[in-house]
Amino acid sequence: MDTLFDKSSTALVVIDLQKGIIALPVQPNEAQTVIDNAAKMAAAFRRNHMPLFIVNVSASPDGKDRLLPITDGVGAWSNAQLSADWSEIVPELDLQKDDQLVTKKQWGAFYGTDLDLQLRRRKIDTIVLCGISTNIGVESTARFAYEYGYQQIFVEDAMSSRSCREHEHTIETIFPRIGRVRKTQEILGILE
Repeated sequence: MDTLFDKSSTALVVIDLQKGIIALPVQPNEAQTVIDNAAKMAAAFRRNHMPLFIVNVSASPDGKDRLLPITDGVGAWSNAQLSADWSEIVPELDLQKDDQLVTKKQWGAFYGTDLDLQLRRRKIDTIVLCGISTNIGVESTARFAYEYGYQQIFVEDAMSSRSCREHEHTIETIFPRIGRVRKTQEILGILE
């Protein structure tokens, strides 16, 4: 399987590895495993002078910009449920001044942000995606990226969902249609 990519036009995009999200139960990969694998890739991308885009989700202080959908499923969190550090990036990612922090208000990292602009200005045409949740933040970002024409590599053991079923559906059904699914070690092998 071809996993090669051009280091000069590839970026790592890490979705929602923030304190409030990683505190939620996830499957099949434990949150700490996802964090550790993402941190290894982040360090390797930095060593190779490749750009990192660290994405978090956060509402305004008054919460007026939060989506409040009427759903049959699990609804949006109320402002009372969010801790003060809810949107802070996990320390293991070692956020650095050259990393690009993208704060989103929706599931996907492209809608309403300058992610596409920042990638294009850096002449990036391939993104390596990871984070939580596979079928929500990562998949929403991936669908936009596909429509915008980016090549994508999805790092299966550096993402997780609320259930195995959700994770596996996205990994087995959606991602193979819009990119390549790989493991952390494969990405690290290219970068080392």
